[in-house]
Amino acid sequence: MMRKAIQAKGTVASGPYSHAVDAGDYIFLSGQTAMNTASTENKPSDIAEQTEQCFKNLLAVLKEANLTLDDVVKVNVYLTDMKNFSAMNEVYEKQFSKPFPARTCVAVLALPLGADVEIEMIAKRS
Repeated sequence: MMRKAIQAKGTVASGPYSHAVDAGDYIFLSGQTAMNTASTENKPSDIAEQTEQCFKNLLAVLKEANLTLDDVVKVNVYLTDMKNFSAMNEVYEKQFSKPFPARTCVAVLALPLGADVEIEMIAKRS
C-alpha cells in the first residue's frame, strides 16, 4: 500500500513526517505543537495559548483532508507537566461537542522545540 500523505498550509513539520496519512476510512494526524506554526513570531507561551495553537494546526490538517473535529474518534495529549492538565482541559473541552472522542493524556519528559503540549488525532471518514 502506498501512503497518501496530507500536508497543511501554515503548519510546518519539525521532522521527517507527514502532517497526516490517509488510510482509507481513517486519517492518522501527526502530533502538533504550538511550535509547528509557519510564523516564528509571537509563539504562544502559556499552556492555554499553546493548546489553542495545537488545535488551529490540527484543524488546518483536518481541513486539507475534508474533515472536521466532529470526525475525530481518538485524541492523544502529551504534557510536559501534569500541573497544566486543568488549563489544557479548559481549552480542549471547547473544541469538541459531546460525546467527546476517546482520549489519552500522558506526561512526558520533553517535547520537540520546547513545547509544553502536543496533540495527535485519529479521524474517521463518515
